[in-house]
Amino acid sequence: MLGRLPRVSSLALLVPALLAGAWACGRDRQTAPVGSAAPISKELPPLVVRPDTPNLLLTWIDEKGEFHVVQKPADVPPAARKTVRVVVAGREAGTGQRVYVADLNETAPDGSYRLKTMSRAAWDELGASRRKARLEALAPPTPGASRAPGGGGPAPSAKPSDSAIVAIIYGADWCQPCHQAERYLRSKGVAVIKKDVEESQAAASEMRQKLERAGMRGASIPVIDVMGRLLVGFSPRALDAALSAARSATTL
Repeated sequence: MLGRLPRVSSLALLVPALLAGAWACGRDRQTAPVGSAAPISKELPPLVVRPDTPNLLLTWIDEKGEFHVVQKPADVPPAARKTVRVVVAGREAGTGQRVYVADLNETAPDGSYRLKTMSRAAWDELGASRRKARLEALAPPTPGASRAPGGGGPAPSAKPSDSAIVAIIYGADWCQPCHQAERYLRSKGVAVIKKDVEESQAAASEMRQKLERAGMRGASIPVIDVMGRLLVGFSPRALDAALSAARSATTL
């Protein structure tokens, strides 16, 4: 069981403020919203962040849409400094459904960074949109695809098929909801990658890192990554929502 998983890294031990919600094996529920990036009206309290502010956790997004967590503003690459999520370890504000985002290229007269807030869904979509764009660039042309008017190349498809959607299931052989989730996704034509978090330390570490980046925690499996959207537990309704969001995203 997950009690036998390897210990998390020292950085992961510093991120309890990022972790929110609970997840359960076999429960028909979801602990993080999927899909809509609509703003949440409740604003966060003011936060002042300077280069020397202690206990910072800064999340930046690379060109591939991957999230990275560092502790010092100087460790954020110049190309990623414009939009960086900010959490102060030990503070709950900014770890829920609305988050702080800083532009590290701009400072106020007192040396503090200019911050704004956005919904967690909007923040997650920043990474997801980059991943979709990268997959689009790497995807080979579809054989026999119809050509655009004027012969200028293949006509764009309206949306990706389910066969172009990839889901990663982090689970274990004994976990029945893990198998149920796999069967359900395969019945939809989704490509499924299974990773056993009890047999593979790398899979367990990868799962923990994704949970930390999403501000989620839990005590059971499965954890399911649908094209960058993280779900906890087996819920057909939540999976359908994630698949619908993936279909309506950038064409692969």
